[in-house]
Amino acid sequence: MGEASRYQLILFDLDGTLTDPKPGITRAVAHALAHYGIAVADLDALISFIGPPLHHSFARYYGFDDRQAREAVTYYREYFAEIGLYENTVYSGIPELLDRLQTAGRRLIVATSKPTVYARRILEHFQLAAYFTQVVGSELDLSRTDKAQIIGDVLNEYSDMAREAVVMVGDREHDIIGARAHDLDAIGVTYGYGSLAELRAAGATAIAESVAKLGGLLV
Repeated sequence: MGEASRYQLILFDLDGTLTDPKPGITRAVAHALAHYGIAVADLDALISFIGPPLHHSFARYYGFDDRQAREAVTYYREYFAEIGLYENTVYSGIPELLDRLQTAGRRLIVATSKPTVYARRILEHFQLAAYFTQVVGSELDLSRTDKAQIIGDVLNEYSDMAREAVVMVGDREHDIIGARAHDLDAIGVTYGYGSLAELRAAGATAIAESVAKLGGLLV
């Protein structure tokens, strides 16, 4: 057994880690921006919205104040809740990896800034729900969007487990920073939407360039 086999509780981000949500998220963001007279010709310009809490991104990239940012999320959901969440693809090799981990007795949890209700619908739609004992996300009122808080709420339920046995897997700095805030190891995946530089700067314990490499670190 390799050293990584010590991980008994594995927290997975959803967007950019288990699934590629680019079409649905970018189209939903464009739908929201259209309400403010902002036209987006190239949806790739909205990739930065994948991962972080949405209202933070509307404020950061378009200068929205808190009221506008929260309103924009409501417009985003008009599209995403009905169409966008299904405009998504499971990364190749993920179901097989989850099956191996589950068979090996690991406890798997989804820890995402996406609203829990949407995360569950996505996992069920793509037949991934059965691999996870719990899905912990944000609330529809935009509370509990901070990844450190989400991870903290998971850890509160597993207070008897040593921190060395827990790892967070994600593709953006928020995943890594959230894990390190609780002294957890964090694996950054570069097949998602965070760059190698971003993940290293955030303090990733290890980097996986592919699902196969991720498996080598976890199984």
